[in-house]
Amino acid sequence: MKLILAILRIAKMQDTKNALQEAGLPSFTVMPVLGRGKGHGDLEKADKYDPALRDLISEMPRLKSKRMISLVVTDEKKDLALETIIKTNQTGSSGDGKIFVIDTVDSVHIRTGETGDKTLD
Repeated sequence: MKLILAILRIAKMQDTKNALQEAGLPSFTVMPVLGRGKGHGDLEKADKYDPALRDLISEMPRLKSKRMISLVVTDEKKDLALETIIKTNQTGSSGDGKIFVIDTVDSVHIRTGETGDKTLD
């Protein structure tokens, strides 16, 4: 099993939810998160209009609102989940997001006590 954490643009959430549903991956959790990558999009925009603004903006890096989707999938569905998320969210611009894939040892369905891959279907 794999835990997939994807940090994505808020504007892409509805498309991502629909795409995961259509791919047969309807179970996931979404959380609001704040963060920033290594990009300097704000600085690049400021330079275009007024280079003096660069100093003001660079003093305090702003955190941007994003959404984090977490889903656990079987090893066989990992590639499908990654392809679906990438295809839906890739714009080619800075800020498209990032995906982390983490090995998951086990899962337990609380209601039934089932364990393993059976809990994911």
